[in-house]
Amino acid sequence: MRTLAWLGRVQGIANQPGTASYLIGRANSDGGYAWTKGMPSDAWATFYCTQALKDLGHQIPGRDRTAKWLDLTWSGDAYAMTPGQEPDVWATHFSTRTAVSVCGSDVPDRDRMLVWLSTLQTRSGGLSWSPEHARAGLADVRACHYGVAAWYALRAAGPVAPPWDVHALVRWLVEQQSAEGGFKFSPNAEIPCMWATFRATAALAALGAKPERSVEEWIMGLRGPHGAFVRWAGYDVEDVWASFCAVGALEATGASISAVAEVVVSRFAELACPDGGFTYREPVAAADALTTAAAVLVEGRETPSVLLSRRWLEGCQMPNEGGIMYMPGRGSEVRCTLWAVAAGAFRRNAAGVERVLDWLCRMQNPDGGFGYWEGRGSELVSTAAAVEAVRLLGRDVRSVLNSSTLQGFVDRCRHEDGVGHGASAGATPTLRSGLQAMRVRQALGAANPIAVRALLDRHRVPGGGWANEGSRVPDLLSTYEAVVTADLHGIAVDNKHVGRFIARVRTDAGTAWSPLAPAGGDRLADCLGTLLHKRLDGRQARLAAALTLS
Repeated sequence: MRTLAWLGRVQGIANQPGTASYLIGRANSDGGYAWTKGMPSDAWATFYCTQALKDLGHQIPGRDRTAKWLDLTWSGDAYAMTPGQEPDVWATHFSTRTAVSVCGSDVPDRDRMLVWLSTLQTRSGGLSWSPEHARAGLADVRACHYGVAAWYALRAAGPVAPPWDVHALVRWLVEQQSAEGGFKFSPNAEIPCMWATFRATAALAALGAKPERSVEEWIMGLRGPHGAFVRWAGYDVEDVWASFCAVGALEATGASISAVAEVVVSRFAELACPDGGFTYREPVAAADALTTAAAVLVEGRETPSVLLSRRWLEGCQMPNEGGIMYMPGRGSEVRCTLWAVAAGAFRRNAAGVERVLDWLCRMQNPDGGFGYWEGRGSELVSTAAAVEAVRLLGRDVRSVLNSSTLQGFVDRCRHEDGVGHGASAGATPTLRSGLQAMRVRQALGAANPIAVRALLDRHRVPGGGWANEGSRVPDLLSTYEAVVTADLHGIAVDNKHVGRFIARVRTDAGTAWSPLAPAGGDRLADCLGTLLHKRLDGRQARLAAALTLS
């Protein structure tokens, strides 16, 4: 949507009502938006959904509710990705722009936010993901862009001086340009890419600066057979993210975008889904790591298709990041990496394993936890996923990760009773957060089966299964995590109790996420339901992988 808006071609979308319906369908009752239906709201999805609706020219429903949800993520200094998390520059950028350009409001405290933004500058001049990352000297062109864009959004209400040493920031940014003309994420990145080039050039433009060398020739050199763009040399898919970044970089540097308009619009038409919305490449070929891993886990045998799927998963490990991408168009994510490893990726690829482990080490935040992707605030879903990935790769977590800071993060998520945990330090305690914390503690050599039993008893639903909140409505994610955590701690599972839940959610149409949800069409739900069923009928003695989603 943003690319088509830059090109002035939004009105050419074939199914505008379906596209708007897809975006609105990600809205939650709390006013925020989720990356997919049924998941919690976060600033990332809220920004992209509302901005896309705005570009489409569609009315954005419930903007007052969205503004109130954004306020819940305000830390006092900046925005967090979800309520209760620590703030990071991703979320601060997303939510500042949503508050100003969508909700028509302002941030709660401009002066404090400007001070917070100033603390993102590293000694080298670049900006980092958080003040803690900055003190560690970790700068990235994406963080520079998000910090600069957040400051720039504040200017809508009046002049605001940039809160950094602009000369040093510009110098660091231009130093990331390669001899070929493209930009790298940081000095440690392997190759220049379109994503880094767009973020760097957009940040420079907002600061009134330009790259030292032209980028247009490099960008135009990364066109595929359709005439649209690829992410880097050797990447063979003209995906939506590459064209978004290419057009954005051309626009930021003042180059003409009219010459590429027709080929990009034509390519995007091939990426449209029949019911509305777009995916990153042709829908028939738009596989993703989670559902591919799920298919392998359901199969459970070494078939030719499984071997092909594993090779595809390993192919999602691309230059600059050693984790696995959800789709091969953006950045690596911890959950996707866990699911790929659980599905057997890298079993015969020692070099790939070392890249995953090295990436996980670099992904660990200064507070000891992990976020979904690099620079995102810590929460227990990703933290438990990172720990589980290390375990499945056959390594002792204590020899790979920083154990003391990891323990400290989990401790800060714990509530007063010592059993309940929130997804982050300020979040409401839930069953899954508690189980994730217990698995991390077990990996650190501090298993507590008594606390696990207490947590399971607290959320056990009499009719079968476990509930994430309270003990009334069971759900598949919570029940799966309950069984896998019990297995890991040597706690006997009442198979009849679990079986009653499985009987309520597994139908001929597929597996439902809960007895109240419709069944059918969700490969992830089918995967978890199948694994639980195999566990109960004796085909496997225990659940082998602690798979997490939320």
